[in-house]
Amino acid sequence: MLREGIEAALVTSIIATYLKQTGRGAWLPAVWLGVLLAVALSLFVGAALQLVSAEFPQKAQELFEAIVGIVAVVVLISMVFWMRKAARSIAGEIQGAVDAAMAAPSGPAWALVGMAFFAVAREGLESVFFLQAIFQQSHGVMAPLGALLGLVAALIFGVVLYTGSVRINLRRFFRWTGAFILVVAAGLASASLRSLHEAGLWNHLQAQAYDLSDALPVSSVLGTVLSGIFNYHDAPSVGEVIVYIVFLVSTLVLYLKPTRSVIPPALSRILKG
Repeated sequence: MLREGIEAALVTSIIATYLKQTGRGAWLPAVWLGVLLAVALSLFVGAALQLVSAEFPQKAQELFEAIVGIVAVVVLISMVFWMRKAARSIAGEIQGAVDAAMAAPSGPAWALVGMAFFAVAREGLESVFFLQAIFQQSHGVMAPLGALLGLVAALIFGVVLYTGSVRINLRRFFRWTGAFILVVAAGLASASLRSLHEAGLWNHLQAQAYDLSDALPVSSVLGTVLSGIFNYHDAPSVGEVIVYIVFLVSTLVLYLKPTRSVIPPALSRILKG
C-alpha cells in the first residue's frame, strides 16, 4: 500500500507542482476534487466486493477468492511493469496532459478533475483487488493496520514531495519495491490455485510437496506474518509450488533485466523540488 500510495502521490504532486510553477495554482482545488472522487470510488468498489463475497456459499466463495486473487495478480504485474517503463517519461507526459487540459473546450476545471481522478482511481482500484485478495488469506486486524500505515506514510510522502522538502531516489525505490511486489504476487497466484481446487475446478498436481507444519506452522507468529504478506502455506501441493516458482522466476527475470534508459531531467527536477 505504501508503493501504491506513493505512485498516486507522485502523479498528483507532478500535476500540482506543474500548475504551481506555471502560475495556475488557482486550479489546484479541481485536482483535489478529482483525488477525493477517486478515493470515494475505490472505497465504494471495495465495500461492494466485500458485501458480494459475504453472500456466496462455500464453493462459490472459494471461486470468488480465486478470481479476485487472479485479478490482483494481473493488476500487480501491470502496475509494476508500467511504472518501470513510465518512469522514463512520466513527468513530460503529465505536463503535456495538463497543458491540454487547460485548453480543453469543456473547461480546464473538469479536465483537471478527470486527470486527477483517473490517475488516483487507477491506483485505488488496483489496491482494492490487492487488499481483497490479501484480506481473504489473512484474518485479524494486522493486515488492515498495515494497509492503513502504508497509506498514511504515502500521504506524508506526497505532502513533503509537493513542498519540495524531500529527496529520494524514486527510480531505485520503485525498482526494489516492484521486485518485492512480484514476490507477493507469486504468493497470490499460488493461493488462487489452491482456491480453485477448493472450489472443485482444479484437481491436478494435488500431491503434497512438503510439510512444515511442525517446524513453521501457519498458526505461529512468524507463519502468520509470512502468510499475510507472502501467502505462505505450511503444506502446499505440488501445483502450488510449481505456480509459485515458475511465476516468480519468469517475472523477476523480465523485471530485473537491465535497461539503459534514465529518468529525464524534467522528472528529476520535479522529484528533487
